[in-house]
Amino acid sequence: MFSYTFMQNAWIVGTLIAIISAMMGVFVVAKRMSFFGHVLSEIGFAGASFGIFMSWSPLWGMLLFTAVSAISIGQLGLSEHRSESIISAVSAVAIGLGVAFLSLSEKSASSATGILFGSIFSISDENVWQVIVLALIILVLMLVLYRPFRHFAFDYETAKYSLHHETGLEIIFLLMIAVTVAISAQVVGSLLIFILLVLPSSSAMRWGRTVWQMIGLAIIFALIGVWGGLALAYWTNLPVSFYIALIEAGIYFISLARAH
Repeated sequence: MFSYTFMQNAWIVGTLIAIISAMMGVFVVAKRMSFFGHVLSEIGFAGASFGIFMSWSPLWGMLLFTAVSAISIGQLGLSEHRSESIISAVSAVAIGLGVAFLSLSEKSASSATGILFGSIFSISDENVWQVIVLALIILVLMLVLYRPFRHFAFDYETAKYSLHHETGLEIIFLLMIAVTVAISAQVVGSLLIFILLVLPSSSAMRWGRTVWQMIGLAIIFALIGVWGGLALAYWTNLPVSFYIALIEAGIYFISLARAH
């Protein structure tokens, strides 16, 4: 299996994406922003379609759209009364734009399938290095900003008064979510990103007692899903995202049952 270059690339990218998705996911779930991550994935579909239309790498289109949208939606205020309606409207427009850009680009249906459900086995060497660089940036920022992020996500009401530069911290956090969504779509696609961003961390929160325990367990759960999904997809020729979804959902339901 590992004698093939495409499997080596898939394993490297999948491992990195599992790690950063799990780490970010703990803070996203703690801050009750799971819906926001899901909406960013739909915006990422529009961005990837725009990238194809412009003859760019879909990853750069996703980064552009998700980063701009994350900051814009964040400035509207995620806690405002109208925020869910605003986010839903943005989501609807994003899906429409994605379909329009794909139609204008005159690409085949396989392009849409790759964007929506992932195409990790066809990832290029250039994309591998792009993911490595972006993942390392997220990891470094997470380690440097861990303490304020922990306070920010798990005790926001006091963090608003005790943290310096709270607005700047929130913008950095939103941008990190955007980058995580964009690169994670390489594995599970734009419409299934919540699988890696939400399920491993939600499961881990039912087992871990400290934030570091939650992060460690979330990474383990995400790696089990990605590694298991890659191996099963290679042996059965079914989509990787299908197996990752089954594995992560299974882990979550087991965690849910344990909690009760």
